[in-house]
Amino acid sequence: MKSYLVKRLFSLIPILFIVSTIVFLIIHLTPGDPASVMLGPEASSEQVEKLREELGLNVPIYKQYVNWIIAAIQGDLGISYFLKQPVMEAIFNHLGPTLALAAIAQIICILIAIPIGVLAAKHRGSFIDQSFMGISLLGISIPSFLLGLFLMLIFAVKLQWLPVAGYQSLNNGLWNYLKFLIMPAFALGSMQAALLARMTRSSMLDVLKKDFIKASRAKGSKERQVLFKHALRNALLPILTVIGQSLGGLITGAVVIETIFNIPGIGQLIINSVERRDLPIIQGTVLFATITFVFINFLVDLLYGFIDPRVRLEQK
Repeated sequence: MKSYLVKRLFSLIPILFIVSTIVFLIIHLTPGDPASVMLGPEASSEQVEKLREELGLNVPIYKQYVNWIIAAIQGDLGISYFLKQPVMEAIFNHLGPTLALAAIAQIICILIAIPIGVLAAKHRGSFIDQSFMGISLLGISIPSFLLGLFLMLIFAVKLQWLPVAGYQSLNNGLWNYLKFLIMPAFALGSMQAALLARMTRSSMLDVLKKDFIKASRAKGSKERQVLFKHALRNALLPILTVIGQSLGGLITGAVVIETIFNIPGIGQLIINSVERRDLPIIQGTVLFATITFVFINFLVDLLYGFIDPRVRLEQK
């Protein structure tokens, strides 16, 4: 297991290096000067040049990249041009709402998708199967922001069961905390739930054809035990892949939902930073999101090794 873990860790290094390079180049080659944005249109060229020198933007781009990489390896992502605070501090100040939103969306996704996928596989070709797969196709087709607006119209404006938008901390009580996150979490997780339901159904259908499932039924095992103990357990690997990718996508892809529901998370931080051309924040948040996504997939790979030892043997 140690050799498997070491190999997976070393495989992350080139991925992070390539992604960080692409992120840096895209941001720095995009038109727009942060110094000009900060000083406004009335600033003189001398003032702009002076600020560029203070921010280190007058240094050749390859030197900026080397300095940024060296600092990033040491955990220093720079200082925000506008917030005047370390980038990591700004990220962690906005990370709580995003993690809460992603976690609730993932829980909703799993609770809805896996039972639907299992039941659809059990009743393959029936009205239940067709209905569930039709609903999942609809979930894939509707963008999360559009579903969020529909939910806002129905449950906040018409029924007034939930607040339209905003965010409250957990210090204000669990229900006050959750009621601001339920709608955006459902909107965010709906598409992932649809994908997970279809993958669960497909994986379960493959396993239900196996001889050990037939043998288990022949021994008189209850259908629930056959489905959830034997079939679902052996169908977990592709399902785990989708769950891992969906969690990474929920964390990194909550920008639009956070904007619609006015949630002060990483998404809003990125949007505001792009409008201000706050390069350290943009670079830092994108790199942080990438590391998070890669780390989640790394954990999924480790789970593969625990669930199915054959995966570890194939890596040797």
